[in-house]
Amino acid sequence: MKSKNWDTYVIDAEEVARTDGFADLRDRIIERAAVSPEDVVLDIGAGTGLLALPLARRAAAVWALDISPPMLEYLSAKAASGGVGEIRTITASAVSLPLVDESVDVVVSNYCFHHLRDDEKVRALKEIERVLMPGGRLVFGDMMFELRVNDPRTRQLVAAKSRAMLSRGLPGVVRLAKNGLRLVGRRWEHPASASWWTERLTELGMSQTGAIVLSHEGGLVWATKPVGDGTAGHAVATGDGAILAPVTDG
Repeated sequence: MKSKNWDTYVIDAEEVARTDGFADLRDRIIERAAVSPEDVVLDIGAGTGLLALPLARRAAAVWALDISPPMLEYLSAKAASGGVGEIRTITASAVSLPLVDESVDVVVSNYCFHHLRDDEKVRALKEIERVLMPGGRLVFGDMMFELRVNDPRTRQLVAAKSRAMLSRGLPGVVRLAKNGLRLVGRRWEHPASASWWTERLTELGMSQTGAIVLSHEGGLVWATKPVGDGTAGHAVATGDGAILAPVTDG
């Protein structure tokens, strides 16, 4: 998996994690994950601890996984200063989880998977399914749209982002130009739509899959690993924050 050097982005990542938007995503993920004191949690792309730190106060233990050692060092220092519960840091990739089969109850993640290509996303989902206990839950937030000019939501998001950047004057113009060059050079992130995620999870045999898209570029996805021969079902998100009722596949 090729990605930017996250070791140099610790301060930026921490500043982003403290914004209202990411605080809202954190709260949504934590609420839907419904972690109990007996649960072992895996946080993929843990960064500086947006999810791992509050979940450590609720869970039996949290595995905090990230590809960047400096990110995990920062997280560990915050955990020690706050006296939170047990956090075990792991330097590893989302596509190869160094945990044994069926060893965690809940998997969470926030704004990690859009850095993966589609084939890597599928590998990550297979790894998540492998390490989850039967009945275990997956909940994550991420960029949730597709870079297609004929997609109304994509056009709306790109227009809004462009206006916001241009309103900042010359620095915004420069950033907009850099983003354009990244897109042309195929160095852009790899976000997927809500429907793409629910389809992949259903193909993997996960049940109670669902997604919700938000007013910005992000969204939430969730699923449960069946116990035995559970029947897969899914809920499809439409519009800003709207979710269709779960549908059971025949």
